[in-house]
Amino acid sequence: MPRTKNLDLTQGIIWKQLLLFLLPIAAGTLFQQFYSTVDAIVVGRFLGSDALAAVGGSAAVIVQLVVGIFTGLSSGATVVISHGYGADDQEKLTRAVHTSIAFSLLGGIVITVVGILLTPQSLVWLKNPQEIMADATLYLRWYFVGTIPMLLFNMGSGILRAVGDSKRPLYYLMLCCLLNIVLDLVFVAGLHFGVEGAAIATSLSNLVSALLILTQLAKAKEGYRFQPRQTKIHRPTLTHILGIGVPAAVESSMYAFSNLLIQVPINNLGTDAVAAWSATSKVDGIYWSLIVSFGVAIMAFVGQNYGAGKYDRMKASVKVCMQIAMGTTIVLSVLLMIFAKYCFLLFTDNPQVIQYATQVVYYFAPFYFIWTVIEVLANALRGAGDALAPMVISVGGVCGLRILWVFLVVPHWPTLLGISICYPLSWVLTALLLILRYRRAKWHEKAKGTVLPKEA
Repeated sequence: MPRTKNLDLTQGIIWKQLLLFLLPIAAGTLFQQFYSTVDAIVVGRFLGSDALAAVGGSAAVIVQLVVGIFTGLSSGATVVISHGYGADDQEKLTRAVHTSIAFSLLGGIVITVVGILLTPQSLVWLKNPQEIMADATLYLRWYFVGTIPMLLFNMGSGILRAVGDSKRPLYYLMLCCLLNIVLDLVFVAGLHFGVEGAAIATSLSNLVSALLILTQLAKAKEGYRFQPRQTKIHRPTLTHILGIGVPAAVESSMYAFSNLLIQVPINNLGTDAVAAWSATSKVDGIYWSLIVSFGVAIMAFVGQNYGAGKYDRMKASVKVCMQIAMGTTIVLSVLLMIFAKYCFLLFTDNPQVIQYATQVVYYFAPFYFIWTVIEVLANALRGAGDALAPMVISVGGVCGLRILWVFLVVPHWPTLLGISICYPLSWVLTALLLILRYRRAKWHEKAKGTVLPKEA
């Protein structure tokens, strides 16, 4: 069947195709980061550092845990769909798309109900500072109200990227980011709704973005077209999706769980430290957003070529992606270290918060290049269907080391440096293990086999 104007990643000059596909994803992830950063800026500037801590402290880590689990699961759908698209199997594309959307709806319902019910107790478990408990509870509960549209948008974006369309998710993110800014100012600065106003603004923006992405999928002409009446779970397809997605979900949840444990000693350092940690996550989030986009791009790139059985092109694309990502990392690391202090002035004028936040950036930024290796290699392996190995390596190397560090080292070194240093140490260990796994992967043997299992 003739292809639409979506990028066919199995043909053409690799670096050009990769950049054409990557740039909209990178811009989109930056807008998504900006999306959450606006909440923090508006809250911090109009409501103060306590409110900033409420929005960006324990509450943000809980959101990261919940959303990270589903994002990991949805990556399985992206891989399966990219394999089907590369193999030009329209029937399996249709099944994968509708199974993915049905799964998003069910997952969203569960997360919404459980999240709203468990919000107060989860904040208590994390030893959230009592003075910001009420605001954090309000923010989290309102945030969970918007879970279903958020998951639908992320799944829809993953479907479009899997088939080579990285531009439309960017356009919708840009529109909804602007909407979020306007609604933040209206609800927080204008109507004085407090921290819940920021969460309501985000939820409404997510709803608009979900409607836009589903409408676009409904207009598609190929096998990935969304038809509401066909929205149901096809068991063999879901099993295949979960076979790839569950390891990624476990990995993502363990990242978030280790960050939850780290949030506890941060909370013990006081509200200023919590606010600083929150502001830092927004500023250095620029780097994380861009590097995640490289991971998303290489996973889809490798996935399509895996479906087409093009082993040499798969391996060459990883090398090109690594070179571009490493250059980007070095430039951003330098810029963050130079301008970090000035960036934090956007969030607060509290000198102690700014000092703490700047210190954390100085602890992290020089080592970001190590994480680049992790992001590119792990997602390249997932794109080829090898989801278990990256999960085991990351859970052991990153999460395992951090958990041990929190229990064995932090009690004797309860400072920002003592807490922060476990991050680069865990990156080094994980990067080395992933390099070994990648070099031993027999992609050519897998690429020649059957890509997708036969379904009943």
